[in-house]
Amino acid sequence: MTETLAERLAAATLGLVDVPSESLHEAALTDLLRDQGATSDGFAVADDLDSVLLFLPAGRRRGAPLVLFAGHTDTVPIAGNVPGRLDAEAIVGRGACDMKAGLAVMLELMRSLSSGGLASDLDAGFLFFGREEVSSDRSALLPLFERRSDLGETALAVVMEPTDNAVEVGCLGNLDARVTIDGVAAHSARPWLGDNAIHRAVAALEPIARLPVLDVELDGLVFREVVNVTEIEGGVAANVLPDRVVATVNYRYAPNRSPDQAESFLRALLDDANLHVEVRNNARPGPVTVRNPLVERLRAAGDLPVRPKQAWTPVAEFAEAGIDAVNCGPGDPQYAHKDDERVERAALVRSFEVLSRFLTSGA
Repeated sequence: MTETLAERLAAATLGLVDVPSESLHEAALTDLLRDQGATSDGFAVADDLDSVLLFLPAGRRRGAPLVLFAGHTDTVPIAGNVPGRLDAEAIVGRGACDMKAGLAVMLELMRSLSSGGLASDLDAGFLFFGREEVSSDRSALLPLFERRSDLGETALAVVMEPTDNAVEVGCLGNLDARVTIDGVAAHSARPWLGDNAIHRAVAALEPIARLPVLDVELDGLVFREVVNVTEIEGGVAANVLPDRVVATVNYRYAPNRSPDQAESFLRALLDDANLHVEVRNNARPGPVTVRNPLVERLRAAGDLPVRPKQAWTPVAEFAEAGIDAVNCGPGDPQYAHKDDERVERAALVRSFEVLSRFLTSGA
């Protein structure tokens, strides 16, 4: 019996899920992808360093724009959800949604282009990379762009992030800061002899708690800026006034702000002489790219909705290299990082069919 497209994609996704690849431990999955990609004639390994695996057409065609399909190989930590499993409708397991489903679709596209099943006026490249689920200072993409400056000629990158097969453009910046509030320890029965750091923290962090969501419209798309206290630690005993509180503040900011502007905004919000703000990570946002004609071609290939990306993704790093990029992948983001992470079989087929039409619609 001939294996259907849905069966091939489901089996491929499950096979990828069953190879653990938590961030910084992607080597086994990279090896598997290298072996599977090697079976696609017409593609050559153009980069194979530092958790990056880049396949480009063995012979670039003059005048053919290069479209780069990109997917990260790493996942957040496993939570009893590897190995994965198949059910009637979905593939379940760590990374199924974010984003091994996208990797499976990429491999199927490579095979179809290699076999002649797809004829395109575009040259297609396939980029697999690690260390996406960690802070941006450990990026695997930025060193790649330094090694391969020719990638700056890419006409469009399609990052296979889970978008439920919508086109999601741009992305939010992501700033993490460590906020330290100092006080003076004392016996809780004589608080006038000390200075309660928790009480100071409540007052210092109140502006964040009161800050409303800020809607920012860019090219008709609304990004939502939010600031949250995500971690807090302080206190040593029930009868001791704490002398220090440490909190983590996370700021997701719209693409109209630069990293420096975002940091200035946060510091102004936390304008208190009794605290210290240390920015730990500040990943720049990704610009909106709706005016690239290939974005419209992608949207039209499946009559896809176009939405803003309410998160950070590597489209920001592509933008740093001068490459227009959008997010478009089969996973439903509501399942990303959850213990019951999953991707629907139908979504895999839909992704492959839309991207196939995107590649062939100009041929």
